[in-house]
This record gives sequence, C-alpha cells and structure tokens, in this order.
Amino acid sequence: MANNRELNKVRSMTAFGRAEGTYATGTAIWELRSVNHRYLEPHFRLPEVGRPLEAKLRDTLRKTLSRGKLELTLTIKPNSVEHTGLEINQPLAKALIHAARQVAAGEDTQPLNPLQILQWPGVISEPEADTEQQSATILQTFREALQQLRANREREGAELAKFIEARLVGIEGQVALVRERLPEILEAQREKLRNRLEELSIDLDKERLEQEIVLLAQKADVDEELDRLSAHTAETRRVLAGGGAIGRRLDFLMQEFNREANTLSSKSIVTDTTQAAVELKVLIEQMREQVQNIE
Repeated sequence: MANNRELNKVRSMTAFGRAEGTYATGTAIWELRSVNHRYLEPHFRLPEVGRPLEAKLRDTLRKTLSRGKLELTLTIKPNSVEHTGLEINQPLAKALIHAARQVAAGEDTQPLNPLQILQWPGVISEPEADTEQQSATILQTFREALQQLRANREREGAELAKFIEARLVGIEGQVALVRERLPEILEAQREKLRNRLEELSIDLDKERLEQEIVLLAQKADVDEELDRLSAHTAETRRVLAGGGAIGRRLDFLMQEFNREANTLSSKSIVTDTTQAAVELKVLIEQMREQVQNIE
C-alpha cells in the first residue's frame, strides 16, 4: 500500500539530492540535480571506479523516475593518511637497516635516514581496496541520493498541485459568471436588435424577426464551451489525484482548455464574455507554465 501511495504523488522535475557513504578506504559522495525535460535524459559523471556500475545505476534510475534531465555526479574521497591503515614490512625494514649499518661500518657516512628506508620498494604496503564493498557502497549511496531527489520532487509537486487547483477554482468562477449572465446577455442582444431595426425603419414581420434572434442566439451560444471547460476542470483534478507521471496528460488538457477559451472569445458579443475569456486565458497560461515542470 505504501508503494501505491508514493506512485500517486504529483512530482516536479526540478530537485536536488545528495548522499554520502563510507567504506574501508574512502567515501562515496553522490550529487543529483534534475530539471524539466520531455524525456528521461541522465548524464553520469563517474570516476574510473564507478564506470563498471553505470548499467546498474541507469537501471535503478529508470525504475525510479520517468522524466527529467539529470546530472548525476559521483565523487570518491580516499581516507586521509592517518586512516589508510598503511602496513610496514617489519622484517624487510630491519634487514635494510642492518645492511645499511654494515655498509656504513668504519665509513664516514651520513646517519641513516628513516624516510629512505620507508621509500624502499615493499617496505610500506597499502591495503588493497575492497572493490566489492566499494561498489556496494556506491550503489547504496546512489539509491539514497535518488530517494532524496524523489522526495524533493514530491514536495515541490505538491506545491504545484496546489497552484493548479487555485487556478481551476478561478476557471470555475469565470464559467459560473458567464453561465449566470448568459440569459441576460442574450435578452439584451434581442432588445438591441429590435431597437436597431426600429432606428433603421426596417419593418420585419414577426417570423423573420424571430429568425434573426435565433441566429443571434446561436452565434452567442457558448453552453458547449462552458460544459467542456467544466469537464476539463474535473479531468484535471482527476489526473492530479491519480499522481505519478502525469505531465504529458496535463499538457494535453492545457491545450484543450485553450481551445475552449479561444472559441468563447470568438463567440463573444459583449464585454462581459470577452473579459471572462481573457481571464480564462490568463489562468490557463499560468497553469500551462507550471505543468511543464511536472513529471
């Protein structure tokens, strides 16, 4: 159930994630950055030790995210000298010291320098890195950074969903306003037509006048556009509630919103509906800009 709830969250494509993991000889540091993109486009920056793991890293990424342009940087920091666990080959060092003293016996030579002994091949050995442990740490740390990135995406996605919901409420308000005013607008236009005909001294029979009024009403009839705007509002809410990778679906809905707003504007015969169409376009554009950043 927990996994299903995670899938239902709205996710932004802009986020950052960072994680560190230590192993015997060093520390693995992952830094992940993502921005919006039509597809999933990862760019890995890996040191040599990370290259054999790239296929596994990409597979993990694909299972977690579906869209976004990502920069994924791995940094390996070796432990400082005091923690490297350097080992001294004591028998070899003693043998070298003994040999040096024998050579120096009776000779006027400089005192033996310990650093020269340590520089002799084989005197100091550094423990070999445990590649299995190192690889496991790199993979685990990557998963942790990726989960942090995803969590940040979800937090920003929740804010985007709130932003879009506020605009949907605004759209509903404009639709309700036009619906409420529509009968009054049509009646005013009928009266305007009658007055205009009287001013021009055009005597139309009652049937012809009714035909003209019907044509005017048809031209100004925006019930279908208002119904579709309401339907798109409901569908947008449904998609947001479903969560997941919904960016493309929302982008399509924004196009449909724009189509209806443009039609409403073209059918407008009074200032009220023209102003409502303008307000709708502003609200839709605000949503569209934010939808571009939703996964």
